[in-house]
This record gives sequence, C-alpha cells and structure tokens, in this order.
Amino acid sequence: MAMAAETTTVSGTTVDHLTETYRVHYRSLLGLAALLLDDTASCEDVVQEAFIRVHSARKRVRDREKTLAYLRQTVVNLSRSALRRRILGLKLLSKPMPDMASAEEGAYDQLERDALIKAMRGLQRRQREVLVLRYFADMTEAQVAETLGISLGSVKAYGSRGIAALRVAMEDPA
Repeated sequence: MAMAAETTTVSGTTVDHLTETYRVHYRSLLGLAALLLDDTASCEDVVQEAFIRVHSARKRVRDREKTLAYLRQTVVNLSRSALRRRILGLKLLSKPMPDMASAEEGAYDQLERDALIKAMRGLQRRQREVLVLRYFADMTEAQVAETLGISLGSVKAYGSRGIAALRVAMEDPA
C-alpha cells in the first residue's frame, strides 16, 4: 500500500496523464496549430512533435495542471520554427539555381578549350600576347599597347591577324 501512495506523489506529469491530455486536447491543439500554419500535414506534425517533446520532459512539468499550458506553448514554438524554415526555403527557392551542364556538355566544352589552347600555341608570340591580354585579361587596346610597349595600331593588327589565324585553326579538323 505504501508503494501505491509513493507513485501518486511522484513529481512530474505521468505517462497516463499525458496520454489522457493527448486524447482530450489533441483536436484543440491541432486547431491552434492550424491558426498558425496553413496546411494540415504540418499542423499534425507540429502537434505530434509537441507531445513527444513534452513526454520527454514530463518530469520537469511538476504541476500536472500545467501540462496543457506546456503543450500549447510547445505547439506555438514549433509552429514558429516551421514557418521560419518555410520562409527560408522560399527565399532559397526564389534564387535561380545555376544551370548545370551535363557530362556530355562538359566534355564538349573541354574539347573546345583544348582545341583553343592548341590553336593559341600555334599563333605568333605577339598575336598570342595581344589576344590573351585583350580577351582573357579583359584589357582595352590602349592598356595592351602600354603593357606590351607597342603602338595602338600594332595591337589592332596583331589582334586582327591572331583572330583570323584562330578561325582557320579551329575550323581545320586536323
């Protein structure tokens, strides 16, 4: 008999009390979540998660009368978290994802780069220097002329001849 008296005075919410609270208040907690969230599945998930969390911390709920209050607060907090995650997800989805090249496109691009590098190596030194500085280093013709110590006319001539030679080299399947 002393054992029975001891189990009823144990501090915290019992599993039986929590189960009864779940049975009686599930629908009202679901309604609370529905006011905060907009889809039924999320509401059910939030309410179930709230019961799981309160069940795990039931020893800390010393006053059995406050079990429902703890559940309500947990539902509100979990609903807020769900909304934050949803908003973050929408922000991430609103940013367009970069287009990813397929493996075939990547291989084709690599072949084109290799062909371009090979064709660039076949150019005269000055033509190669002008094209690299102009198009890969994104310099103006005046900056290229200053960098190489040649006239603006020479930059234009080397650039024009270099591009013509690249066209021929890239079209030639050899």
